[in-house]
Amino acid sequence: MTDRTGAFDLLIRGGTVIDGTRRPRFNADIGIRDGHIAAVGDLADAQAPVALEANGKIVAPGFIDSHTHDDHALLSEPDMTFKISQGVTTVVTGNCGISLAPLKPDLPRPMPQNLLGAGDASPRTFERFGDYLETLRRAPASVNVAAMVGHTTMRLMTMDSLDRTATPDEIAAMRGLLVEALDAGAIGVSTGTYYPPAAMATTGEVIEVCRPITGTGAVFATHMRNEAEGCVESLNESFEIGRALDAPVVISHHKLAGEANFGKSAVTLPLIEATMKCQCVALDCYPYAASSTMLHTDEVRLRGRVVIAECESHPEFVGRELGDIADEWQVSRLEAARRLQPASAIYFIMNEGDVRNILSFECTMVGSDGLPGGTKPHPRLWGTFPRVLGHYSRDVGLFSLETAVWKMSGLTAKNFGLANRGTIAVGQHADVVVFDAATVIDKANYDTPTGPAEGIEAVIVNGALTWHQGRHSGARRGQVITRIGSQL
Repeated sequence: MTDRTGAFDLLIRGGTVIDGTRRPRFNADIGIRDGHIAAVGDLADAQAPVALEANGKIVAPGFIDSHTHDDHALLSEPDMTFKISQGVTTVVTGNCGISLAPLKPDLPRPMPQNLLGAGDASPRTFERFGDYLETLRRAPASVNVAAMVGHTTMRLMTMDSLDRTATPDEIAAMRGLLVEALDAGAIGVSTGTYYPPAAMATTGEVIEVCRPITGTGAVFATHMRNEAEGCVESLNESFEIGRALDAPVVISHHKLAGEANFGKSAVTLPLIEATMKCQCVALDCYPYAASSTMLHTDEVRLRGRVVIAECESHPEFVGRELGDIADEWQVSRLEAARRLQPASAIYFIMNEGDVRNILSFECTMVGSDGLPGGTKPHPRLWGTFPRVLGHYSRDVGLFSLETAVWKMSGLTAKNFGLANRGTIAVGQHADVVVFDAATVIDKANYDTPTGPAEGIEAVIVNGALTWHQGRHSGARRGQVITRIGSQL
Protein backbone atom coordinates (compact mmCIF):
# COMPACT_ATOMS: atom_id res chain seq x y z
CA MET A 1 0.00 0.00 0.00
CA THR A 2 1.43 3.37 -1.03
CA ASP A 3 0.38 6.95 -1.62
CA ARG A 4 -2.49 7.17 0.88
CA THR A 5 -3.27 10.86 0.38
CA GLY A 6 -2.33 11.50 -3.24
CA ALA A 7 -4.60 12.50 -6.09
CA PHE A 8 -5.94 9.71 -8.25
CA ASP A 9 -7.84 9.50 -11.51
CA LEU A 10 -10.46 7.22 -9.96
CA LEU A 11 -11.23 6.02 -6.46
CA ILE A 12 -13.25 2.99 -5.36
CA ARG A 13 -14.25 3.55 -1.75
CA GLY A 14 -15.53 1.22 0.94
CA GLY A 15 -15.56 -2.05 -0.98
CA THR A 16 -14.68 -5.56 0.07
CA VAL A 17 -11.73 -6.71 -2.00
CA ILE A 18 -11.43 -10.24 -3.37
CA ASP A 19 -8.03 -9.91 -4.98
CA GLY A 20 -7.87 -12.88 -7.37
CA THR A 21 -5.35 -14.92 -5.36
CA ARG A 22 -7.84 -16.97 -3.29
CA ARG A 23 -6.79 -15.30 -0.05
CA PRO A 24 -9.65 -14.18 2.23
CA ARG A 25 -11.50 -11.00 1.32
CA PHE A 26 -10.62 -7.72 3.08
CA ASN A 27 -11.98 -4.19 3.25
CA ALA A 28 -10.03 -1.53 1.36
CA ASP A 29 -10.25 1.49 -0.90
CA ILE A 30 -8.53 1.39 -4.28
CA GLY A 31 -6.81 4.32 -5.98
CA ILE A 32 -6.25 4.22 -9.74
CA ARG A 33 -3.82 6.43 -11.65
CA ASP A 34 -2.54 6.32 -15.25
CA GLY A 35 -4.36 3.07 -15.95
CA HIS A 36 -2.83 1.19 -13.03
CA ILE A 37 -3.71 0.41 -9.44
CA ALA A 38 -1.69 2.93 -7.44
CA ALA A 39 -2.93 2.25 -3.92
CA VAL A 40 -4.91 -0.31 -1.93
CA GLY A 41 -5.91 0.45 1.66
CA ASP A 42 -7.40 3.31 3.68
CA LEU A 43 -7.69 6.23 1.24
CA ALA A 44 -10.09 8.37 3.25
CA ASP A 45 -8.03 11.50 2.62
CA ALA A 46 -7.39 10.87 -1.07
CA GLN A 47 -9.02 12.76 -3.92
CA ALA A 48 -10.12 11.89 -7.45
CA PRO A 49 -12.43 13.43 -10.07
CA VAL A 50 -14.36 10.14 -10.17
CA ALA A 51 -15.21 8.22 -7.01
CA LEU A 52 -17.29 5.05 -6.82
CA GLU A 53 -18.95 4.13 -3.55
CA ALA A 54 -18.67 0.35 -3.13
CA ASN A 55 -20.03 -0.14 0.38
CA GLY A 56 -21.48 -3.63 0.65
CA LYS A 57 -20.07 -4.58 -2.76
CA ILE A 58 -17.25 -6.86 -3.88
CA VAL A 59 -14.28 -5.30 -5.70
CA ALA A 60 -12.42 -7.88 -7.79
CA PRO A 61 -10.03 -8.13 -10.73
CA GLY A 62 -11.75 -7.82 -14.10
CA PHE A 63 -12.64 -11.27 -15.36
CA ILE A 64 -10.53 -12.93 -18.05
CA ASP A 65 -12.51 -15.02 -20.52
CA SER A 66 -10.16 -17.91 -21.20
CA HIS A 67 -11.95 -19.18 -24.28
CA THR A 68 -13.66 -16.90 -26.80
CA HIS A 69 -14.38 -16.51 -30.48
CA ASP A 70 -14.46 -12.71 -30.25
CA ASP A 71 -11.77 -12.27 -32.93
CA HIS A 72 -14.09 -10.46 -35.35
CA ALA A 73 -16.45 -8.93 -32.78
CA LEU A 74 -13.55 -6.88 -31.39
CA LEU A 75 -13.57 -5.05 -34.74
CA SER A 76 -17.27 -5.09 -35.63
CA GLU A 77 -18.72 -4.60 -32.12
CA PRO A 78 -15.91 -2.79 -30.28
CA ASP A 79 -18.10 -1.81 -27.31
CA MET A 80 -18.18 -5.56 -26.51
CA THR A 81 -21.27 -5.04 -24.36
CA PHE A 82 -21.95 -8.79 -24.15
CA LYS A 83 -18.64 -9.17 -22.27
CA ILE A 84 -18.26 -5.87 -20.40
CA SER A 85 -21.77 -6.23 -18.94
CA GLN A 86 -20.74 -9.42 -17.15
CA GLY A 87 -17.47 -8.05 -15.77
CA VAL A 88 -15.09 -9.37 -18.44
CA THR A 89 -12.15 -7.06 -19.14
CA THR A 90 -9.90 -9.41 -21.16
CA VAL A 91 -10.71 -12.00 -23.83
CA VAL A 92 -8.48 -14.80 -25.13
CA THR A 93 -9.14 -15.27 -28.85
CA GLY A 94 -8.02 -17.58 -31.65
CA ASN A 95 -9.41 -20.73 -30.06
CA CYS A 96 -10.37 -24.12 -31.55
CA GLY A 97 -7.87 -23.73 -34.38
CA ILE A 98 -9.57 -20.70 -35.96
CA SER A 99 -8.37 -17.08 -36.02
CA LEU A 100 -8.85 -14.07 -38.30
CA ALA A 101 -5.19 -14.16 -39.23
CA PRO A 102 -3.26 -15.22 -41.16
CA LEU A 103 -5.88 -15.59 -43.90
CA LYS A 104 -6.21 -14.21 -47.42
CA PRO A 105 -9.58 -12.58 -48.12
CA ASP A 106 -10.28 -14.65 -51.24
CA LEU A 107 -9.75 -18.05 -49.61
CA PRO A 108 -12.73 -20.32 -48.91
CA ARG A 109 -13.81 -20.23 -45.26
CA PRO A 110 -15.36 -23.61 -44.43
CA MET A 111 -17.08 -24.24 -41.12
CA PRO A 112 -16.06 -23.59 -38.40
CA GLN A 113 -13.75 -20.88 -39.80
CA ASN A 114 -16.71 -18.87 -41.07
CA LEU A 115 -18.19 -18.69 -37.57
CA LEU A 116 -15.82 -15.75 -37.08
CA GLY A 117 -17.83 -12.85 -38.45
CA ALA A 118 -20.92 -14.93 -39.16
CA GLY A 119 -23.66 -12.75 -40.59
CA ASP A 120 -21.20 -10.16 -41.87
CA ALA A 121 -21.32 -9.89 -45.66
CA SER A 122 -17.59 -9.06 -45.80
CA PRO A 123 -15.86 -10.31 -42.65
CA ARG A 124 -12.36 -8.95 -42.30
CA THR A 125 -9.29 -11.13 -42.66
CA PHE A 126 -5.59 -10.38 -42.32
CA GLU A 127 -2.74 -12.02 -44.22
CA ARG A 128 -0.30 -11.33 -41.38
CA PHE A 129 -1.03 -11.87 -37.72
CA GLY A 130 0.82 -8.68 -36.90
CA ASP A 131 -1.58 -6.70 -39.08
CA TYR A 132 -4.52 -7.98 -37.03
CA LEU A 133 -2.91 -6.96 -33.76
CA GLU A 134 -1.92 -3.56 -35.15
CA THR A 135 -5.50 -2.95 -36.28
CA LEU A 136 -6.70 -3.64 -32.75
CA ARG A 137 -4.12 -1.23 -31.37
CA ARG A 138 -5.19 1.55 -33.74
CA ALA A 139 -8.89 1.02 -33.01
CA PRO A 140 -9.13 -0.42 -29.49
CA ALA A 141 -12.16 -2.30 -28.25
CA SER A 142 -13.59 -1.91 -24.76
CA VAL A 143 -11.79 -5.04 -23.54
CA ASN A 144 -8.21 -6.25 -23.69
CA VAL A 145 -7.35 -9.04 -26.10
CA ALA A 146 -4.77 -11.82 -25.83
CA ALA A 147 -4.75 -13.56 -29.20
CA MET A 148 -3.72 -17.02 -30.35
CA VAL A 149 -3.18 -18.17 -33.92
CA GLY A 150 -5.24 -21.07 -35.28
CA HIS A 151 -3.81 -24.25 -36.81
CA THR A 152 -6.89 -24.65 -39.03
CA THR A 153 -6.44 -21.11 -40.33
CA MET A 154 -2.82 -21.86 -41.19
CA ARG A 155 -3.94 -25.03 -42.99
CA LEU A 156 -6.33 -22.95 -45.09
CA MET A 157 -3.46 -20.63 -46.03
CA THR A 158 -1.05 -23.35 -47.10
CA MET A 159 -2.97 -26.44 -48.30
CA ASP A 160 -4.90 -26.98 -51.54
CA SER A 161 -6.83 -29.86 -49.96
CA LEU A 162 -7.81 -30.31 -46.32
CA ASP A 163 -8.82 -33.97 -46.45
CA ARG A 164 -5.29 -35.24 -45.86
CA THR A 165 -2.28 -34.66 -43.66
CA ALA A 166 0.08 -31.83 -44.58
CA THR A 167 3.19 -32.42 -46.65
CA PRO A 168 6.66 -31.44 -45.34
CA ASP A 169 6.61 -28.29 -47.50
CA GLU A 170 3.16 -27.34 -46.19
CA ILE A 171 4.28 -27.93 -42.62
CA ALA A 172 7.28 -25.67 -43.23
CA ALA A 173 4.98 -22.99 -44.62
CA MET A 174 2.71 -23.22 -41.58
CA ARG A 175 5.73 -22.95 -39.32
CA GLY A 176 6.66 -19.72 -41.04
CA LEU A 177 3.20 -18.32 -40.41
CA LEU A 178 3.41 -19.36 -36.77
CA VAL A 179 6.80 -17.71 -36.31
CA GLU A 180 5.40 -14.45 -37.69
CA ALA A 181 2.46 -14.65 -35.30
CA LEU A 182 4.69 -15.37 -32.30
CA ASP A 183 7.03 -12.52 -33.20
CA ALA A 184 3.99 -10.23 -33.47
CA GLY A 185 2.89 -11.18 -29.95
CA ALA A 186 0.55 -14.17 -30.23
CA ILE A 187 0.26 -15.85 -26.83
CA GLY A 188 0.04 -19.32 -28.34
CA VAL A 189 -1.38 -21.61 -30.98
CA SER A 190 -4.67 -23.51 -30.93
CA THR A 191 -5.93 -26.61 -32.69
CA GLY A 192 -9.38 -27.91 -33.50
CA THR A 193 -8.83 -31.45 -34.71
CA TYR A 194 -12.44 -32.20 -33.77
CA TYR A 195 -13.52 -30.26 -36.88
CA PRO A 196 -13.36 -31.41 -40.53
CA PRO A 197 -10.77 -28.84 -41.74
CA ALA A 198 -8.21 -30.21 -39.28
CA ALA A 199 -9.50 -33.70 -38.49
CA MET A 200 -7.06 -35.28 -40.97
CA ALA A 201 -4.07 -33.65 -39.28
CA THR A 202 -2.07 -36.35 -37.53
CA THR A 203 -0.47 -35.97 -34.14
CA GLY A 204 2.84 -35.71 -35.98
CA GLU A 205 1.60 -32.87 -38.17
CA VAL A 206 0.43 -30.87 -35.18
CA ILE A 207 3.74 -31.36 -33.38
CA GLU A 208 5.84 -30.38 -36.38
CA VAL A 209 3.72 -27.32 -37.24
CA CYS A 210 3.85 -26.12 -33.62
CA ARG A 211 7.62 -26.66 -33.10
CA PRO A 212 8.29 -22.88 -33.01
CA ILE A 213 6.51 -22.51 -29.66
CA THR A 214 9.10 -24.67 -27.90
CA GLY A 215 11.01 -22.59 -25.39
CA THR A 216 8.89 -19.47 -25.89
CA GLY A 217 6.34 -19.88 -23.11
CA ALA A 218 3.53 -19.77 -25.69
CA VAL A 219 0.64 -22.10 -24.93
CA PHE A 220 -0.76 -24.99 -26.93
CA ALA A 221 -4.57 -24.84 -26.58
CA THR A 222 -6.73 -27.55 -28.07
CA HIS A 223 -10.31 -28.38 -28.87
CA MET A 224 -9.20 -31.98 -28.77
CA ARG A 225 -10.04 -34.60 -31.32
CA ASN A 226 -12.80 -36.34 -29.39
CA GLU A 227 -14.85 -35.26 -26.38
CA ALA A 228 -17.08 -38.33 -26.36
CA GLU A 229 -16.16 -42.01 -26.47
CA GLY A 230 -12.55 -41.17 -27.35
CA CYS A 231 -12.08 -38.52 -24.66
CA VAL A 232 -9.33 -40.36 -22.75
CA GLU A 233 -7.37 -41.10 -25.92
CA SER A 234 -7.71 -37.47 -26.99
CA LEU A 235 -6.50 -36.21 -23.62
CA ASN A 236 -3.46 -38.44 -23.93
CA GLU A 237 -2.81 -37.17 -27.46
CA SER A 238 -2.97 -33.59 -26.18
CA PHE A 239 -0.53 -34.37 -23.39
CA GLU A 240 1.80 -36.09 -25.87
CA ILE A 241 1.86 -32.99 -28.06
CA GLY A 242 2.63 -30.80 -25.05
CA ARG A 243 5.52 -33.05 -24.03
CA ALA A 244 6.94 -33.11 -27.53
CA LEU A 245 6.82 -29.32 -27.68
CA ASP A 246 7.80 -28.76 -24.05
CA ALA A 247 4.91 -26.30 -23.97
CA PRO A 248 1.99 -25.57 -21.62
CA VAL A 249 -1.20 -27.38 -22.68
CA VAL A 250 -4.69 -25.90 -22.31
CA ILE A 251 -7.57 -28.35 -22.70
CA SER A 252 -10.36 -26.19 -24.09
CA HIS A 253 -13.92 -26.39 -22.72
CA HIS A 254 -13.44 -29.82 -21.18
CA LYS A 255 -16.66 -31.81 -21.45
CA LEU A 256 -18.06 -35.32 -21.84
CA ALA A 257 -20.47 -35.39 -24.76
CA GLY A 258 -23.29 -37.88 -25.22
CA GLU A 259 -25.30 -39.98 -22.79
CA ALA A 260 -22.92 -42.92 -23.13
CA ASN A 261 -20.19 -40.74 -21.62
CA PHE A 262 -22.11 -39.22 -18.73
CA GLY A 263 -20.12 -39.62 -15.53
CA LYS A 264 -16.73 -39.97 -17.22
CA SER A 265 -15.46 -36.84 -15.48
CA ALA A 266 -14.68 -39.33 -12.69
CA VAL A 267 -12.09 -40.74 -15.12
CA THR A 268 -10.85 -37.68 -16.99
CA LEU A 269 -10.30 -35.35 -14.02
CA PRO A 270 -8.02 -37.77 -12.13
CA LEU A 271 -6.09 -38.31 -15.39
CA ILE A 272 -5.67 -34.55 -15.85
CA GLU A 273 -4.68 -34.12 -12.20
CA ALA A 274 -2.05 -36.87 -12.41
CA THR A 275 -0.62 -35.40 -15.62
CA MET A 276 -0.38 -31.95 -14.02
CA LYS A 277 2.22 -33.39 -11.65
CA CYS A 278 4.66 -34.07 -14.48
CA GLN A 279 3.88 -31.44 -17.14
CA CYS A 280 2.19 -28.06 -17.46
CA VAL A 281 -1.52 -28.61 -18.13
CA ALA A 282 -4.52 -26.31 -17.70
CA LEU A 283 -8.19 -26.58 -18.60
CA ASP A 284 -11.29 -24.44 -18.85
CA CYS A 285 -15.03 -25.01 -19.06
CA TYR A 286 -18.29 -23.11 -19.39
CA PRO A 287 -21.08 -23.44 -16.80
CA TYR A 288 -23.77 -24.98 -19.01
CA ALA A 289 -24.82 -28.49 -20.03
CA ALA A 290 -25.27 -27.54 -23.71
CA SER A 291 -22.58 -26.75 -26.27
CA SER A 292 -22.73 -24.61 -29.40
CA THR A 293 -20.81 -24.76 -32.65
CA MET A 294 -21.31 -25.33 -36.37
CA LEU A 295 -24.36 -27.32 -37.45
CA HIS A 296 -22.81 -30.70 -38.17
CA THR A 297 -23.64 -32.88 -41.15
CA ASP A 298 -22.65 -36.01 -39.27
CA GLU A 299 -25.51 -38.25 -38.14
CA VAL A 300 -23.82 -39.21 -34.87
CA ARG A 301 -23.29 -35.58 -33.86
CA LEU A 302 -26.94 -34.73 -34.57
CA ARG A 303 -28.37 -37.07 -31.95
CA GLY A 304 -30.39 -35.59 -29.12
CA ARG A 305 -31.86 -32.12 -28.86
CA VAL A 306 -30.32 -29.70 -31.38
CA VAL A 307 -31.52 -26.08 -31.64
CA ILE A 308 -30.61 -23.81 -34.55
CA ALA A 309 -28.71 -20.74 -33.31
CA GLU A 310 -27.84 -19.01 -36.60
CA CYS A 311 -28.80 -19.83 -40.19
CA GLU A 312 -28.15 -17.68 -43.23
CA SER A 313 -30.21 -19.73 -45.68
CA HIS A 314 -33.30 -20.15 -43.47
CA PRO A 315 -33.33 -17.44 -40.77
CA GLU A 316 -36.95 -18.29 -40.02
CA PHE A 317 -35.76 -21.48 -38.32
CA VAL A 318 -33.45 -19.79 -35.81
CA GLY A 319 -34.49 -20.96 -32.34
CA ARG A 320 -36.25 -24.06 -33.69
CA GLU A 321 -35.29 -27.66 -32.95
CA LEU A 322 -33.67 -29.58 -35.79
CA GLY A 323 -35.98 -32.57 -35.24
CA ASP A 324 -39.07 -30.38 -35.68
CA ILE A 325 -37.66 -28.86 -38.85
CA ALA A 326 -36.91 -32.32 -40.24
CA ASP A 327 -40.46 -33.45 -39.46
CA GLU A 328 -41.89 -30.35 -41.13
CA TRP A 329 -39.84 -31.00 -44.25
CA GLN A 330 -40.48 -34.78 -44.03
CA VAL A 331 -36.76 -35.55 -44.29
CA SER A 332 -34.13 -37.03 -41.98
CA ARG A 333 -32.33 -34.86 -39.42
CA LEU A 334 -29.16 -35.28 -41.47
CA GLU A 335 -30.84 -34.04 -44.65
CA ALA A 336 -32.37 -31.13 -42.77
CA ALA A 337 -28.94 -30.18 -41.43
CA ARG A 338 -27.54 -30.25 -44.96
CA ARG A 339 -30.31 -27.98 -46.25
CA LEU A 340 -29.75 -25.49 -43.43
CA GLN A 341 -26.06 -24.93 -44.16
CA PRO A 342 -24.25 -22.76 -43.31
CA ALA A 343 -25.54 -22.63 -39.76
CA SER A 344 -24.65 -22.96 -36.10
CA ALA A 345 -26.53 -24.85 -33.41
CA ILE A 346 -26.89 -25.52 -29.69
CA TYR A 347 -26.43 -29.16 -28.65
CA PHE A 348 -27.90 -30.44 -25.38
CA ILE A 349 -25.34 -33.20 -24.94
CA MET A 350 -23.87 -32.97 -21.43
CA ASN A 351 -24.69 -34.12 -17.94
CA GLU A 352 -25.12 -31.51 -15.19
CA GLY A 353 -23.16 -33.68 -12.76
CA ASP A 354 -20.13 -33.68 -15.06
CA VAL A 355 -20.45 -29.92 -15.57
CA ARG A 356 -20.34 -29.39 -11.81
CA ASN A 357 -17.45 -31.82 -11.33
CA ILE A 358 -15.37 -30.14 -14.01
CA LEU A 359 -16.22 -26.61 -12.92
CA SER A 360 -15.41 -27.36 -9.28
CA PHE A 361 -12.14 -29.13 -10.13
CA GLU A 362 -9.54 -26.97 -8.42
CA CYS A 363 -7.57 -25.92 -11.50
CA THR A 364 -10.43 -25.29 -13.94
CA MET A 365 -10.58 -21.82 -15.49
CA VAL A 366 -13.80 -20.26 -16.78
CA GLY A 367 -14.30 -19.57 -20.48
CA SER A 368 -17.52 -18.68 -22.25
CA ASP A 369 -16.88 -20.19 -25.71
CA GLY A 370 -19.65 -17.89 -26.93
CA LEU A 371 -20.28 -17.20 -30.60
CA PRO A 372 -21.07 -13.49 -31.14
CA GLY A 373 -23.82 -12.58 -33.55
CA GLY A 374 -27.34 -13.64 -34.36
CA THR A 375 -30.55 -13.30 -32.38
CA LYS A 376 -30.45 -16.67 -30.60
CA PRO A 377 -26.87 -17.36 -29.50
CA HIS A 378 -26.05 -19.70 -26.68
CA PRO A 379 -26.71 -17.77 -23.42
CA ARG A 380 -23.11 -18.34 -22.36
CA LEU A 381 -22.15 -15.39 -24.58
CA TRP A 382 -23.86 -13.00 -22.14
CA GLY A 383 -24.16 -15.02 -18.94
CA THR A 384 -21.12 -17.18 -18.18
CA PHE A 385 -19.38 -15.17 -15.47
CA PRO A 386 -22.37 -13.97 -13.43
CA ARG A 387 -23.71 -17.54 -13.65
CA VAL A 388 -20.57 -18.84 -11.96
CA LEU A 389 -20.78 -16.13 -9.28
CA GLY A 390 -24.51 -16.25 -8.63
CA HIS A 391 -25.72 -19.72 -9.46
CA TYR A 392 -22.78 -22.04 -8.91
CA SER A 393 -20.90 -20.22 -6.14
CA ARG A 394 -23.67 -18.53 -4.13
CA ASP A 395 -26.75 -20.67 -4.76
CA VAL A 396 -25.35 -24.16 -5.40
CA GLY A 397 -22.30 -23.68 -3.18
CA LEU A 398 -19.77 -25.43 -5.42
CA PHE A 399 -16.97 -23.21 -4.12
CA SER A 400 -16.34 -19.98 -2.26
CA LEU A 401 -16.59 -16.58 -3.90
CA GLU A 402 -12.82 -16.21 -3.47
CA THR A 403 -12.31 -19.40 -5.49
CA ALA A 404 -14.84 -18.33 -8.12
CA VAL A 405 -13.05 -15.02 -8.67
CA TRP A 406 -9.66 -16.75 -8.81
CA LYS A 407 -10.91 -19.18 -11.47
CA MET A 408 -11.96 -16.17 -13.58
CA SER A 409 -8.94 -13.91 -13.02
CA GLY A 410 -5.70 -14.81 -11.25
CA LEU A 411 -5.61 -18.45 -12.37
CA THR A 412 -6.26 -17.51 -15.98
CA ALA A 413 -3.64 -14.75 -16.03
CA LYS A 414 -1.10 -17.21 -14.65
CA ASN A 415 -1.89 -20.00 -17.11
CA PHE A 416 -1.74 -17.76 -20.18
CA GLY A 417 1.21 -15.67 -19.01
CA LEU A 418 -0.68 -12.36 -18.93
CA ALA A 419 1.68 -10.05 -17.07
CA ASN A 420 0.33 -7.65 -14.43
CA ARG A 421 -3.27 -8.79 -14.89
CA GLY A 422 -5.70 -10.87 -12.91
CA THR A 423 -5.16 -9.59 -9.37
CA ILE A 424 -5.85 -6.50 -7.29
CA ALA A 425 -2.45 -5.17 -6.20
CA VAL A 426 -0.38 -2.03 -6.52
CA GLY A 427 1.24 -1.84 -9.95
CA GLN A 428 -1.28 -4.06 -11.72
CA HIS A 429 -3.26 -2.81 -14.70
CA ALA A 430 -6.49 -1.30 -13.41
CA ASP A 431 -8.92 -3.92 -14.73
CA VAL A 432 -11.55 -4.04 -12.00
CA VAL A 433 -15.15 -5.20 -11.52
CA VAL A 434 -17.50 -4.13 -8.74
CA PHE A 435 -20.45 -6.44 -8.12
CA ASP A 436 -23.15 -7.22 -5.58
CA ALA A 437 -22.53 -10.73 -4.27
CA ALA A 438 -26.12 -11.01 -3.03
CA THR A 439 -27.79 -10.21 -6.34
CA VAL A 440 -25.34 -11.00 -9.14
CA ILE A 441 -26.88 -13.49 -11.57
CA ASP A 442 -27.08 -14.27 -15.26
CA LYS A 443 -30.32 -13.23 -16.97
CA ALA A 444 -29.54 -14.74 -20.36
CA ASN A 445 -31.25 -18.08 -21.00
CA TYR A 446 -32.04 -20.27 -23.99
CA ASP A 447 -35.30 -18.41 -24.71
CA THR A 448 -33.92 -14.87 -24.22
CA PRO A 449 -30.17 -15.37 -24.61
CA THR A 450 -29.01 -11.76 -24.97
CA GLY A 451 -30.03 -10.26 -21.63
CA PRO A 452 -27.30 -8.51 -19.60
CA ALA A 453 -26.54 -9.73 -16.09
CA GLU A 454 -27.83 -8.27 -12.86
CA GLY A 455 -25.57 -7.17 -10.02
CA ILE A 456 -22.55 -6.02 -12.06
CA GLU A 457 -22.24 -2.46 -10.72
CA ALA A 458 -19.12 -1.16 -12.47
CA VAL A 459 -16.37 -2.38 -14.79
CA ILE A 460 -13.06 -0.56 -15.23
CA VAL A 461 -10.63 -1.36 -18.06
CA ASN A 462 -7.10 0.03 -17.84
CA GLY A 463 -8.38 2.72 -15.51
CA ALA A 464 -11.38 3.76 -17.63
CA LEU A 465 -14.88 3.40 -16.20
CA THR A 466 -16.48 1.41 -19.02
CA TRP A 467 -19.67 -0.08 -17.53
CA HIS A 468 -21.60 1.65 -14.75
CA GLN A 469 -25.09 1.08 -13.39
CA GLY A 470 -26.23 -0.92 -16.40
CA ARG A 471 -24.80 1.34 -19.10
CA HIS A 472 -21.76 1.41 -21.32
CA SER A 473 -19.80 4.65 -21.00
CA GLY A 474 -18.43 4.49 -24.53
CA ALA A 475 -14.86 4.03 -23.29
CA ARG A 476 -12.65 1.82 -25.44
CA ARG A 477 -9.45 1.47 -23.49
CA GLY A 478 -8.66 -2.16 -24.27
CA GLN A 479 -5.08 -3.15 -24.98
CA VAL A 480 -3.43 -5.91 -26.98
CA ILE A 481 -1.73 -8.19 -24.47
CA THR A 482 1.27 -9.91 -25.97
CA ARG A 483 3.20 -12.89 -24.74
CA ILE A 484 5.86 -12.31 -22.11
CA GLY A 485 9.15 -12.51 -24.00
CA SER A 486 7.71 -11.57 -27.44
CA GLN A 487 9.56 -8.99 -29.50
CA LEU A 488 6.99 -6.28 -28.71
